[in-house]
Amino acid sequence: MKNPVVSIIMGSDSDLSVMKKAADLLKEFAVSFEVKILSAHRTPDEHAKYSKEAAGRGVKVIIAGAGGAAHLAGVTAANTILPVIGVPIKSKLDGMDSLLSIVQMPSGVPVATVAIDGAKNAAILAVEMLALSDENLRNKITEYKKKLAKESISKNENINL
Repeated sequence: MKNPVVSIIMGSDSDLSVMKKAADLLKEFAVSFEVKILSAHRTPDEHAKYSKEAAGRGVKVIIAGAGGAAHLAGVTAANTILPVIGVPIKSKLDGMDSLLSIVQMPSGVPVATVAIDGAKNAAILAVEMLALSDENLRNKITEYKKKLAKESISKNENINL
């Protein structure tokens, strides 16, 4: 497998069922990725080292999923120049705690944030970012969006009121 261009990280293995949706979408687009469990709180040194070295290893986008006090995406963004996409994971407060922890970043440390449990959208956003400099991915994401539109329009045929 070639070097990963997307890194999917999460704070705990309890986040894996949500973050798998990002991996599945990246597989569909044949985008190389890696998956790691790195806690901003329990393994801060390992996480910081990983975040700082990601760009040098060829990673271009990091997708960070976390629940509760979801600092993973923000701490990652503080330690890298790469774009970071935060995935708030539903937890004790229906995911609102996670969402607010990720979206409320200080000026100069942006984190793109998707919906609660929105790992698939995070992967789509990563593909769109990569497609800016990859014509093959640009064609694939264009076809994907056309397919979504066609599926949406076809639902009109099933309306029975």
